[in-house]
Amino acid sequence: MAENIYKNIVLIGMPGCGKTTIGKLLAERLNMKFCDIDKYIEEKEGRSVSDIFKKGEEFFRSIENKAVKEVSKNCPLVISTGGGVIKLAENIELLKKNGLIIFIDRSVEDIISDVDTSTRPLLKDGKEKIYNLYKERYILYKKYCDCEIKNDTTLKIVIDRIVACLNRHLGDDNFENINY
Repeated sequence: MAENIYKNIVLIGMPGCGKTTIGKLLAERLNMKFCDIDKYIEEKEGRSVSDIFKKGEEFFRSIENKAVKEVSKNCPLVISTGGGVIKLAENIELLKKNGLIIFIDRSVEDIISDVDTSTRPLLKDGKEKIYNLYKERYILYKKYCDCEIKNDTTLKIVIDRIVACLNRHLGDDNFENINY
């Protein structure tokens, strides 16, 4: 199926919404390469995102922007972004240039129920921080996405929904027809 895709498939959404897990499964299903921007940053910088955040969010965002510039040029890829990638409009412009942006929408309650917040720099301050981030970012996720996918069921169904979105947006009849 990847030979029919000439764009990147970019997943955006809250930390803990499932972007990395869904991205890996989607890449496997479409026989495409996968890139997690946070992992890419960690490999390039030789340290964890948490360590980079110790120098401040603004410092991390500048490194993230550089990573987006590099990764977004490689087509076709399934790309999982960090939750705050939408905070810099230039990131979205770069990602949209060669990609279709999919918002993985998962409820805050579901995120809180199964995400280890201690390992996530912007979530380590607890549940209230997650609610605040959601309020701040939700409108941006909706504004910038080409397609919104609810992550409220099994991963297989979520992947099926994404494939249906690709059918609609990329106009390729060679994709599987999925009804949901």
